Order: sequence, then C-alpha cells, then structure tokens
Amino acid sequence: MDVSKIMKQAQKMQEQLERIQEELAHKTVTASSGGGMVMVVANGKQEIISVKIAPEAVDPQDVAMLEDLVTAAVNEALRTARNLMQEEMGKLTGGLRIPGITP
Repeated sequence: MDVSKIMKQAQKMQEQLERIQEELAHKTVTASSGGGMVMVVANGKQEIISVKIAPEAVDPQDVAMLEDLVTAAVNEALRTARNLMQEEMGKLTGGLRIPGITP
C-alpha cells in the first residue's frame, strides 16, 4: 500500500470537492407555492437567495395562509437544493455515500 499515492488521491478528491462546492454556490433552484404566489430561490449550498411574494398573496386577514405558502416554498427549495448537492457530490464519489462528503 503506497501511502503517498493515497495522500495524492485524497488531495485530488479534496480539490474536486472544493470545486464542486464553489460551483454549487453559483447554481440555483426555484420553488413556488400557491400557484406561483410565493417564489423562493436557493443555491446549491442550501442557502435561500430570494423570496418573492405576489401582492395578491398578502391578505392582512389571513396571515397564516401566507406563512404556510412561504414555509412550503422554502422547504421545497431546500429539498431541491439538497438533491442538487447530492447529485453533484455523487459524481465525485461515484454514488458512494461517504460521511463528511456526501449528505
């Protein structure tokens, strides 16, 4: 077993991981709820980039509905971003689930 070869492979994998993480920061996914009344954009690092709310979704008499719409759109955006991350990391690991690398 050549330790230097293993170390080089680990370093190469680390570099690839960093590159994928940088690319994920620039990829976005969009989710909506309420027939498009609430739109949420997240990046591949599972960070919310923006939330757009249509004026007709704002009803002072029904704040709970708007809260539910925002929650649903945010959760869907994060789910989609998580799937994007898993897909990209799967390319690096060949589909193997490696603790600390693959979510």
